[in-house]
Amino acid sequence: MMAIKQAYTHSEIQDWLCSNLASALQVKIEEIDIQQPLEEYGLDSTQAMLLVTKTEKILGFEISPTLLWHYPNIAMLSQRLAEESAEINAGIIHNGQTKSIIRESTDLDLNAEIFLEPTIVPPSQSSRFAGKVDNIFLTGGTGFLGAFIIYELLRQTNADIYCLVRADDINAGKQKLQLNLKSYALWEEKFESRIIPVLGDLSLPYLGISQEGFEMLAANIDTIYHSGAMLNYVYPYSALKAPNVLGTQEVLRMASLFKLKAVHYISSVAVFESSAYAGKIVRENDEFKNWEGIFLGYSQTKWVAEKLVKLAGSRGIPITIHRPPLIAGDSCTGMCNTSDFINLFIKGCIQMGCFPDVDYILDASPVDYVSKAIVYLSQQEEFIGKASHLQHPQPKPLSHLVDWINSMGFPVEKIPYEEWQARLINNLSSPDNPLYTLRPFLLERWSDEQITIPDLYLQSRRPKISCEETLNALAGSGIVCPPLDSELLMTYSAFLIQNGFLGAA
Repeated sequence: MMAIKQAYTHSEIQDWLCSNLASALQVKIEEIDIQQPLEEYGLDSTQAMLLVTKTEKILGFEISPTLLWHYPNIAMLSQRLAEESAEINAGIIHNGQTKSIIRESTDLDLNAEIFLEPTIVPPSQSSRFAGKVDNIFLTGGTGFLGAFIIYELLRQTNADIYCLVRADDINAGKQKLQLNLKSYALWEEKFESRIIPVLGDLSLPYLGISQEGFEMLAANIDTIYHSGAMLNYVYPYSALKAPNVLGTQEVLRMASLFKLKAVHYISSVAVFESSAYAGKIVRENDEFKNWEGIFLGYSQTKWVAEKLVKLAGSRGIPITIHRPPLIAGDSCTGMCNTSDFINLFIKGCIQMGCFPDVDYILDASPVDYVSKAIVYLSQQEEFIGKASHLQHPQPKPLSHLVDWINSMGFPVEKIPYEEWQARLINNLSSPDNPLYTLRPFLLERWSDEQITIPDLYLQSRRPKISCEETLNALAGSGIVCPPLDSELLMTYSAFLIQNGFLGAA
């Protein structure tokens, strides 16, 4: 239990939240608007949890991460936390925790969310879709996978890439895209003229572009790669709907205007998180109807968005769908996103000296395999209308990774999951351990089943995702997923140690 500190006023908490949000986003405090919804700042799960954890330390009581959407801006959140602080110090609340928050209704009907405007259909005067591509529109170019997709498109095509980016001006947008490519050692000066920033926002009508600009792009673009989404495991469906669902509708609108354009949609294996698929084999082109039991807002938006893409396909818009799992680093360089859940989890467990002894499977695929497969398959005319599964075709149990970490000189043990959770709660006190920041995320209980996020990845709850059709479609392309062997793990370990993310054993 946390030590209760003195009550803080609304203004004190508000000032503190503004300062820390500005720090997390690396912007000036003057740029923080206390009335602006927090999701519009683009906080990812890690940043949101860091904000929660730091606030807990200051106030001295546990905060449910659900507060971040039930009190969606700093003004409302700071007011509620001030009330909570006063109630605890007055003895009204005795357990040192925020009162339970009513979560978004579990009766949310995702089928009712499948609505694609009737006007989004192929233009009647359009000629048949042709595969020639000179101009590509891409979303998600400032993300990890997005950077590698840009790189593969630049390598495998001669097209110019128009990249949707949130920025104040064109120069800032271009710099943002370049810095992202450079951070993964993908930048080449010869690319500069072929990467064109398009200022916009997935969560807004016409993608935040003026209607005239949107229509000009639609007339010029030949094909679309839709990789952009807000990835946040804390926010509910309602907070993520605008960028992830309505943004997908706007992408499909662009595909339908003036001339027919293919849409290559980056979905997720999360569309199969319904308990109806637990233990069952799901193939790439199986019809997926079940959504009951999908409780993460992000996964719910991916389910609905993919349904919209398939609906557009049924209306005659050419589509391909690609479902990656959690994505690992570059198999050649080891370059990876050190802020993603996999790396933070591994680092935290190494620092704790233990991993939970759970039935997890390692099926993360190297990002270069995923991006090469997406770009190659999207260019095959016979693949139009189909889906790919890009998880590792030869997964390994978590124990394989733990054994490797021990062999590298990092002493770690496997302990029962309940004991690992107890250590996380009672023994982990250093904010230097990434799991300290992620504790609310890891320990929060969700849905009517009251399960944690780690529970969701137990093999007993997961489907068996077949990638046989994908491997057949890649046959002869030279694109092969490297095995999860000592050579690949050494590549990843060397990068993480050399860049200081992991200390040398």
